[in-house]
Order: sequence, then structure tokens, then C-alpha cells
Amino acid sequence: MSSWSWSNPFKMNSTLYAITDSGLLPGERLALGVEAALQGGCRWIQYRDKSTDNHRRELEARQLVSLCNQYQAKLIINDDMQLAQRVNAHGVHLGQDDGNPAEARRSLGESAIIGVTCHDSLALAEKAIQDGASYIAFGRFFPSKTKPHARPAKFTLISEAKAKFPQVTLVVIGGITLDNAAVLLDAGADKLAVCHDLFAAADIAAQAQRFNHL
Repeated sequence: MSSWSWSNPFKMNSTLYAITDSGLLPGERLALGVEAALQGGCRWIQYRDKSTDNHRRELEARQLVSLCNQYQAKLIINDDMQLAQRVNAHGVHLGQDDGNPAEARRSLGESAIIGVTCHDSLALAEKAIQDGASYIAFGRFFPSKTKPHARPAKFTLISEAKAKFPQVTLVVIGGITLDNAAVLLDAGADKLAVCHDLFAAADIAAQAQRFNHL
């Protein structure tokens, strides 16, 4: 294990970890939807946009950083360390092919939140932790509209990871809804990464409150 240590912010905040989607929140709806989630008590937002429009992505990321700062929340950028650095985001989430957590730590600083996708692998999680990840993310646990072809993970993985890495925040992702989230929390998940069931809701703020009350 790495000797690096960092206070665990996820355990001190809401259960909900909101992930944006450019299809659900196009244009001006992005900021409106994110602010509604913040008003509903969400304190962790991940900006996820896979387009190649770097100018727009930077403008949107800067706007979301400003919004999150107003609500004393954190903005985490999906897969793009350079963008996170340029807009002074609070952290970055890395896929397995998107850079090393140690490199992200050097670029973004000791206080940055560094998350790593670990799919269904305890070995990948252990490597991420050794490299200084702030949290590990497993999934998908249910059929996902965002990543329909992602390989499934077993519920037992959560309790196994919790036992093996008790000091690290455990995030779960993939098709999570109000109806199925309880089983993940009961298994030991710390944070629910939610996209569609939050941002497709008629009242995003109320939906965020519902997730945080689980």
C-alpha cells in the first residue's frame, strides 16, 4: 500500500455522486440541471462529455466549477487531467486507459480527488490505491443506458472490496435507480454514481433529495 494518506471527503457528504450526460443536458440545460442537483443536496458532480469540442467543454467545465464553488460542492472531470487542471476543478476520474493516478496527483495537487474505474476487478482497485487514488469505482451493477456494453459486476464484489480496502471510498456505478440502489448500499457502497435516473427526472432537485435520503 502507498504511504500517502488523505482525509476521506466522501464519507462526510451526501450519498449521491451525480454524473452529467450531454444527451440529457444539452446546451443551457447542463448548468440548470447541475444546479438543481446541487439544490437537492448533491455535493459531488462529475462532468462527463466525450465530444471533441474542446472549446465548449472548457466553457462548460468552468461554469460548473463556479456553480460547485457556490454550493461548497466538488467538480470532478471525467477522463481529462489537462481540462481539470485548466479549469481548477476539484479532481479527475480516470478510466483504465486515461492516465495514471500518480500522474494526476502530481498535476492536480495533494488535495485533488482522484477516482479510478476498476470495472469488476479487485486487482485493478489495489493498483489504483497504490498509485494514490482517492476512491475506487466498480460497475456496472445493472443494465446501463450510459454504457450499455460495459461488463457486469457481481454484488459480492462490493463487500469483498470493502473488506479488503476499508480505508478507501467505494463508488458504485451502472444503471442505478432509486428502486435498486438500496442493495448496493447494504452491500457496503459509500457513493452511488447516478446519471440517467437523476438527470432524466422531471424534478432533479427532488430526485437528488430522494437519493440522499436512502
